[in-house]
Amino acid sequence: MRIFLASANAKKIAEMQRILAEHVPEIEVLGIADVEGYVEPVEDQPTFEGNALLKARAGVAATGLPSVADDSGLCVDALNGMPGVLSARWSGREKSDSRNNELLLEQLDDVPDERRGAYFTCAIAWVRPDGSERVVEGRMDGRIIREQRGSGGFGYDVVFVAQEHEAEGLTSAELPPGEKDRISHRGRALRELAPYVAADLSAG
Repeated sequence: MRIFLASANAKKIAEMQRILAEHVPEIEVLGIADVEGYVEPVEDQPTFEGNALLKARAGVAATGLPSVADDSGLCVDALNGMPGVLSARWSGREKSDSRNNELLLEQLDDVPDERRGAYFTCAIAWVRPDGSERVVEGRMDGRIIREQRGSGGFGYDVVFVAQEHEAEGLTSAELPPGEKDRISHRGRALRELAPYVAADLSAG
């Protein structure tokens, strides 16, 4: 059973394959790199849900496969919920995790620890070739630390400590993949979505 994930992020594709396989063991998740000449749509919607649907619909149109797309971001209390939908491009149009994290830490440099609350949020859209659509959301609360730590994950994982790991102070980038899947915004949303994906694929 093949589905398309509208992402070029190999780590995100592996993460989604890992979580969905718990419900659909025979599933194969294809990414943008697997589709020759794929042109990504401009993410110009003001909400995570809007961008996720935009990307999933484009995936169906380009591949003819049932498609999944997520739009996720980091919302920081001291920045009035930003970067939000601009998370991937926070430091400029050319996406760079390193520059984004450096900029974020600079912007929070004088913010005391007790005001460094933040959360990751994720909207995942599932769109089928017959036009049916479903969107689910997930959230992971935590805080932003003062330096980058860890080599796993991607995006802002290196500066984010989830509530569940506050005692140890482990960033999301320092967690084993299975533990990150268990508590992450994307993991929570995917586990909610996975039964619907399994049912839809089984129904043909």
